[in-house]
Amino acid sequence: MRILLVSQMYPGPDAPDLGTFVAGLERELEGRGHEIARAVVSRRGGRGRHVMLARDVARTARSFRPDVVYAHFLVPAGLLAALAGRAPLVVTAHGQDVANAHTSRAVREATRLAVHRARAVIAVSAWLRDRLVEAVPSAAAKIEVVDCGVDLARFAPRSQDAARAAVGWDPAGTAFLCIGSLSERKNVLRLARAFEHRGEGELAFVGDGPLRPALAGRSRIRLAGPVPHDEVPVWIAASDVVCQPSLVEPFGLATLEAMACGRAVVATKVGGPPAFVAPGAGVLVDPEDGDALAAALTEAAALPRPNAAARTAAEAHDVRRQAERVEEILLRAARDRRA
Repeated sequence: MRILLVSQMYPGPDAPDLGTFVAGLERELEGRGHEIARAVVSRRGGRGRHVMLARDVARTARSFRPDVVYAHFLVPAGLLAALAGRAPLVVTAHGQDVANAHTSRAVREATRLAVHRARAVIAVSAWLRDRLVEAVPSAAAKIEVVDCGVDLARFAPRSQDAARAAVGWDPAGTAFLCIGSLSERKNVLRLARAFEHRGEGELAFVGDGPLRPALAGRSRIRLAGPVPHDEVPVWIAASDVVCQPSLVEPFGLATLEAMACGRAVVATKVGGPPAFVAPGAGVLVDPEDGDALAAALTEAAALPRPNAAARTAAEAHDVRRQAERVEEILLRAARDRRA
């Protein structure tokens, strides 16, 4: 099968961690024998990048003549793919694209057009599926839930001592880790305050963002900054508990990756994590309840290390299996066209 991959997020030299979940599924599809051409944005920011993506989509569709177009994000990538050619379209909704459809009438109309043109729509969680249907009711008949999956070989239990030596982190007491942007949505300030109530341990933030100055200089809190995606498993292994108490998390890939590494997690109840954080693997928390978050840190710190329940729960989301499910959807779309 000839697949044209369209995405507004894809790893590149200047942004190696951008859209790694897209590249992971692509590798699995290529490994299953499919030929893939790309029209992608592989950098952050910059004027005209979506105009360039539109040109790239149209040009590649003409030259490659795909059997099916597989787009990530409803708008703009899915919309541009919908307008670029006649090949059947499958599009995955990831989160912000659906949120934008709720807040902007123009985006909602663009989303409706992309959904209308698509043969199938994939949502990365049941929570996100329901949110999309609220914005675009006609999507209900086309949606299937398939998450991005986790690479169980890359994200696997490893020596904590070796990991701590590798990242230069030798915490006194329980080691908590938060991975992601230092932003309001990631709830990093409330997490920091809840951690400070514990009076022991250390909390490291891997990532960067506008709230970095508000976190800087706090006792027992380390700001590691952004790290390459290949180094994320090492940071997870160096920790005892991984925290992602976001105000909303459409899926929660960092949480799933931590579980695959055998780490207990503290995760938000809002979004995708309740579907995969099994009992014993971690603690789900109301992200706006600071007292509950502080209690969740203590509860998660008491769970086993390494956490076999977390690893077992993550194995059900093996990226290879998720790629098989995506492949089935793409093949069905291509067959429908030939029929």
